[in-house]
Amino acid sequence: MRKKRSGIFLILALLTTTASAQTPDHAPAALAIQPPAAANQPAEVATQEEAVTFKSKVNLVLVPVIVRDKSGKPVGTLRQQDFTLTDRGKPQIITKFSLEKSGGKAIVRTPEIDRTPDEKAAAADKPDIIAPDHFVAFLFDDVHLSHGDLVQVREAAEKHIRANLQPTDRAAIFTTSGQTTLDFTADREQLHATLLRLASRPIARTTTQHCPDISFYMANAIINRHDDQALNAAAQEAFQCMNLPDMRTAVSIAQTEATQVLNAGEHETRVTLISLKDLVRRMALMPGQRVIVLASPGFLRLNDQLQDETAIIDQAIRSSVTISALDARGLYTGMPDVSKRTINFASEQVKQQLDRQAASAEADVLAELAEGTGGTFVQNTNDLARGLREVSAAPEFYYILGFSPQNLKLDGNYHELRVMVKIPPGLTVRARRGYYAPRHLSTADEDAKEEITQALFSRDEIRDIGVDLHTQFFKTSETEAKLALISRIDVRKLKFRKSDGRNVDDVQIVSALFDRNGNYLQSVTKILKMKLLDGTLQNKLNGGISVRSDFKVPPGTYVIRLVLRDAEGQMMAAQNGAVEIP
Repeated sequence: MRKKRSGIFLILALLTTTASAQTPDHAPAALAIQPPAAANQPAEVATQEEAVTFKSKVNLVLVPVIVRDKSGKPVGTLRQQDFTLTDRGKPQIITKFSLEKSGGKAIVRTPEIDRTPDEKAAAADKPDIIAPDHFVAFLFDDVHLSHGDLVQVREAAEKHIRANLQPTDRAAIFTTSGQTTLDFTADREQLHATLLRLASRPIARTTTQHCPDISFYMANAIINRHDDQALNAAAQEAFQCMNLPDMRTAVSIAQTEATQVLNAGEHETRVTLISLKDLVRRMALMPGQRVIVLASPGFLRLNDQLQDETAIIDQAIRSSVTISALDARGLYTGMPDVSKRTINFASEQVKQQLDRQAASAEADVLAELAEGTGGTFVQNTNDLARGLREVSAAPEFYYILGFSPQNLKLDGNYHELRVMVKIPPGLTVRARRGYYAPRHLSTADEDAKEEITQALFSRDEIRDIGVDLHTQFFKTSETEAKLALISRIDVRKLKFRKSDGRNVDDVQIVSALFDRNGNYLQSVTKILKMKLLDGTLQNKLNGGISVRSDFKVPPGTYVIRLVLRDAEGQMMAAQNGAVEIP
């Protein structure tokens, strides 16, 4: 089933080599690429190599939906007509619908050219390569996590990885501070060593208690909400703990401290959101199920940062990335912190009330990120290992609903969404909450690039265009080899456009390499330009057209992804392959 993923805001540096498009000596008969002809005699077939930047904005809104029964198990038997979807209360027509399932995928080794019969027989006896299809990135919010909370969630992560990492899983470790990272791997020792390096790393805040002691939430109440009660509480605390001569000075000091705390808190929230956004972009390059597990005590997101949060949700959905969250505070009691108890009883009461409100607001951000991307949010539990197991597991089933908003104003405003299931009763629905309207419509070129990007970082195979994939390699040294991917394309069924007596069509060919852990390595993009005479199209293309892409790589095992898309018929092909260079 083909997935539609749109609007990925990512830049892929497609590494290119000096590659020629030609027919290999021992490949099946095919039409070789012709050299450029004179201006009055255009070549019938030519290729050009180019690096493509995939960056697009599209107008299809995608909504991931998880439906669970009364026992909490995902439901995978619903049809498109079982759902209703409203945009700002107005019913929408669901134009895209897919049911996604979890599970590993075996990658067949790609046939090699120039192999002897014995080598071919030996290769045929080798088992298929089981490519990883479940990628979990653990994002530890070390900017906001206290030392005690971080130690507990670190131990829980160690326990979870040791007990639950499966052969087709790959895990990575990232932090919001950016100071501790480990790319995707199945090596438990590397994961263990990286977890041990985690530490609490506040950026703009200090861990010492100030006078007056003002939280980020309280500072926001004083400065942005003009909460006189909060300001008076801070001023009373300053008046007593600093032995000030009058309340006027205390109010001034409280306002100054609140401004500093507000600026520091805003900065740390911004850093956290940027880290999450960057990780979503990174996850978009993984060829399978993509889950981000955000382990955090929560953080305050101010109103003017709502659009940043929603942009992350939008990008995650379009990149098929699920964000789940674990409240790393564990079982939150709401009891006051006696170490920060003030002298003034009235001031203490106000601060305790603000702290309870802050705890709820900070958790709301985690819930919004999870619910908006079809993820899971776990809070109020001291069994953090079990919580990590729950949030990192990909749901067995989930749905993608897509619709094109009717009469949409290109104003960038927020639209609230609601998804409901008609039947059967008793089901719970978790779906994206809303989206921001675009400020301009996407172009056909943007849509084409987006469709190729979606197909490139997927495991699904598409066979609209007939293509055979072969490999050829030789080692230039013990540490380097030249690998060629030869794509033989059956162009006879493409939908050509007639122009000046020629049959015209362009086919974009993207060949990509991934390592055994699913990490994207490099790719080559070529454009096959065809201006075929009728006789050539009818009589000379029985063997197809072969296009070759070359890579320089060290010896090892690689997963291959080949994607084709033609311009005129907008047909596609997508294939998986594997090659092992000893």
